[in-house]
Amino acid sequence: MKTNWLLILFFYCSATTFAQQKALTSSEILHGIQKLNTLGNALYLAAHPDDENTLLIAWLSKEKKVRTAYMAMTRGDGGQNLIGTEQGEYVGLLRTHELLEARKIDGGEQYFSRAVDFGYTKKTEEALQTWGKDKILADVVYQIRKLKPDVIINRFPPDERAGHGHHSASAILSAEAFDAAADPTKFPEQLKELEIWQAKRLVWNSYARGFNNIEPETGSFIKLSLGEFNPLLGKSYPEIASEARSKHRSQGFGSAVSRNERYEYAIHVKGDPAKNDLFDGIDITWNRISGGENIHKALKEIISKYEIQRPSASVSGLIKVLNLIENLPVSIYKENKKTECLNLIMACAGLYFEANSASFSISPGQKLKLFFTAIKRSQVEVKLNAIKINGVAVKDTLLNSTLTYNKAFENSIEVPILLNTPITQPYWLIENAEKGFYKIYDESKRGLPMAKDPLIATFEFEIASNPLKFSAPVKFKYTEPSFGEIYRYLEIRPEVMVNFEEKVYIFTNQKPTSVAIMVNSNVLNLNAKVVLELPQGWKVEPEFIDINTVEKNKEKKVTFVVTPPTNSTEIIMKVKAITQNGTFDRSLENIKYEHIPELNIFPTAVAKAINLNIQKRGQNIGYIAGAGDDVPDALKQIGYTITNLNESNISTNLNLLDAIIVGVRAYNTEDWLVNSQDLLLNYVKEGGNLIIQYQTQAFYGTVKTKDLGPYPLSIGRGRVTDENAEMKVLKSNHSILNYPNKIDPKDFEGWVQERGLYFSDKYSDKYEAIFSIKDEGETEQEGSLLYAKYGKGNYIFTGLSFFRQLPAGVPGAYKLMSNLISIGK
Repeated sequence: MKTNWLLILFFYCSATTFAQQKALTSSEILHGIQKLNTLGNALYLAAHPDDENTLLIAWLSKEKKVRTAYMAMTRGDGGQNLIGTEQGEYVGLLRTHELLEARKIDGGEQYFSRAVDFGYTKKTEEALQTWGKDKILADVVYQIRKLKPDVIINRFPPDERAGHGHHSASAILSAEAFDAAADPTKFPEQLKELEIWQAKRLVWNSYARGFNNIEPETGSFIKLSLGEFNPLLGKSYPEIASEARSKHRSQGFGSAVSRNERYEYAIHVKGDPAKNDLFDGIDITWNRISGGENIHKALKEIISKYEIQRPSASVSGLIKVLNLIENLPVSIYKENKKTECLNLIMACAGLYFEANSASFSISPGQKLKLFFTAIKRSQVEVKLNAIKINGVAVKDTLLNSTLTYNKAFENSIEVPILLNTPITQPYWLIENAEKGFYKIYDESKRGLPMAKDPLIATFEFEIASNPLKFSAPVKFKYTEPSFGEIYRYLEIRPEVMVNFEEKVYIFTNQKPTSVAIMVNSNVLNLNAKVVLELPQGWKVEPEFIDINTVEKNKEKKVTFVVTPPTNSTEIIMKVKAITQNGTFDRSLENIKYEHIPELNIFPTAVAKAINLNIQKRGQNIGYIAGAGDDVPDALKQIGYTITNLNESNISTNLNLLDAIIVGVRAYNTEDWLVNSQDLLLNYVKEGGNLIIQYQTQAFYGTVKTKDLGPYPLSIGRGRVTDENAEMKVLKSNHSILNYPNKIDPKDFEGWVQERGLYFSDKYSDKYEAIFSIKDEGETEQEGSLLYAKYGKGNYIFTGLSFFRQLPAGVPGAYKLMSNLISIGK
């Protein structure tokens, strides 16, 4: 019996490799056939990227061999970034791809809700209220009904032990969704597409303080042995887990490899309690569905006769299994196992294919050249009959070519990109988010990590006389001499992009200021008119600037002069480029790290302009950059001259600096800083100003906390997450609050995400505390801003989140930072 199906070989909801296929060893193929003979699903659920237990996911996927998914409530938008300057939705996009890289290793799939990570919160209620509980509960129910997990596993408990309001909220949502997914009266609109589903049990993957796995003292639980070595994979599950965990580089979660026994615990929460095994009472074989017995027998025979030196001998048996699966009634197992089986047929046949573009970017209305490669590395008969793009047969792709062993087939075509093709954009960022959740315009993408690629190539093969269709996304491939072969997304770009050189422009004392725009062309021979749009009262010269470029992907800088009005205002500036094809107002934002694919997104081109009456004393600042630090660029906006200090120049002419500022977590990220501590404190002693922003003890080791300042102080975990919390003044006459700018309550309006974090909890009486602040219902904290006179100079420690406020253009934060720099002058 011949088959003729169109299947997308790579699910976009799961981790995909940026090479078109992952090459499997013969033992990995055998492991895959064993997994094909298992029918079980598990859903792991938590709040953020990096919350997931990669060990348990790897064990579920590769030892229990069940389909395993991780659902994160958020994309980590409110988290920090130890490796770059991205914040907000951009760090969320980075962390989304770190999750995808981790899933490639531990074997899980990745999903999300629409919840926005709005930053740390201590209260479960705040998380649920901000997200919109019913919206996010609907998302969890949707994924349960879609994936039909037998077992749901929470990373966190539903109370204060979770340590974060997002964490505990994820557990509460999971428990409610466990019941709601089986209730036809809950979110009935989903039932047009899905069916109700009752999972067998919900458990908590428990832990003690510090994520130590200590046997629970109460409750029903089972013990899980997760440290086994898998000889087919050549690794233990802890080894696999540490590799996956280490993909969370932006959070500094590189993990040491563990080669030892490992036990964890699953505490019963809902459903039928497990007694010995997580899947107690659940048939995870093909026998669970009608007609599955024959598939189970066929796969057992393939496994028993598997030839480790000749996987191709299993092709005919797997094709028979594929036919049997196709004849089954529609179910979630059917579609998933068809895809698994096709992957294994391809691997056993030694078949490799990919579709690549001549350029990484193209604009609507242009033509793009595509290159196709296919090669067979077995003795199985394989013919390539046709290649289609997005389901359309393109001229000259009717091939009917028999593939010769180890000889690559190559072909190319040119395809038009239609004028109505949408630009590449993360689907959850197409519309502006509300405070607590992303708005999704296309429900078909709900929960997915990324939308599917714009161009899909379908390869129509005959394998052992059976017509099979495989699809792969079109990627751009290039070679970096210092790294090797690299794949990246194909991007549909606007024909011209416009970027403000700065995100925030500070206008001081009504002085005209230059505003630079970078114009990037994605077409040849661009002719455009660039216009800067400002509200009434603001003046711009010239009215427009004509620009002409010849080459594609070349930037050109144009500069306008902007004069603010006499009254103090804050506005949003917009810029657009007008060509014969229309008006373009999108910018280009690049995210590039070696551990994820290069990413470009195209938000609307805007910048904040603040007309600020600010005074400052001193000019030259030495800055020791910390993690994800945009503060130096912000300080340049108000006229400071910044010298970046590092290991090579830290001892050079510090006396010429009016102040030295240490960036957030610099003591955690810069190993050399410990050896310069005495140098910095001597700089203060001789008359300098030293300002140290927040550091953490979580990764401490570069300098003891008691030695961070000239007098003893320790860093705690205190923080105030309410960005509107009252700032009680303890030293109203202190120069920090009066010179050269008068600081009043209005200067603490408009702060974003938080007041501050990692305050000092214990400190010498030689320090003066300037503020007392707290979150609602908590005790006052006085360690957010400490000042001490030391020798001739001044020392300041602050946990106030200047690293968020200055890049966000918060006027009061600029005034307060100017006062810190100016102290003593």
